[in-house]
Amino acid sequence: MNEWLQGNLYFGFFLALGTYWIGLTLQKRFPYTIFNPLLISSVLSAAFLLVFHIDYETFDAGASHITYFLTPCTVCLAIPMYKQIRVLKKNLAAILAGIGSGCLAAALSIWGLCALLSLDGEIYHSLQPKSVTTAIAMGISEELGGNSGITVAAVVVTGIVGAMLAKAVCRLFRIKNPVAIGLACGNSAHAIGTSRALEFGELEGAMSSLAVVAAGIVTVVLAPLFAGLIP
Repeated sequence: MNEWLQGNLYFGFFLALGTYWIGLTLQKRFPYTIFNPLLISSVLSAAFLLVFHIDYETFDAGASHITYFLTPCTVCLAIPMYKQIRVLKKNLAAILAGIGSGCLAAALSIWGLCALLSLDGEIYHSLQPKSVTTAIAMGISEELGGNSGITVAAVVVTGIVGAMLAKAVCRLFRIKNPVAIGLACGNSAHAIGTSRALEFGELEGAMSSLAVVAAGIVTVVLAPLFAGLIP
């Protein structure tokens, strides 16, 4: 099976799309947080590769075509942000403070956990950009000497967990301000969190889009500063 599929460059592409379609179908049928299309797609794709003993490289040869859309998709996040430009200007100080503190908290938590668990430098550098969108995270990881595969996995897991817990956390801490909700989703769970923020409302989605872009820029600056903390 593996040898036959190695000659099919689009195997991974169609497997990823097919499993994601299954995830969307299940989400429409069962509207629960656990039925996240990306989570279902990841689990089904991994299960398929394991059952049929297919190498990840064979899958990635086709699935990597999907990554070409990451950058334009990230740029498109500016559209809802532009529509809410007045709200952005009105709350600029609070927005900048929130994004800055969120990025700092992410950097410190990664450093603390890696130091506590005695993880090596490659793992540490791979996890540093876990809270920003994949298009930016991969570039940061490669520049710092991390493993891009680990980085992508960390980004996906962070986004899925953040999206799954968003409503529960807001309900638990009684967070009702749409600007705060949007910033929290985008800053902690990047683009996947933004899709969840849009379910709250258009303003939440716009603020989440802003947080994704701004957090990426701030992380580009913070990551090298924290890079030398673990050899």
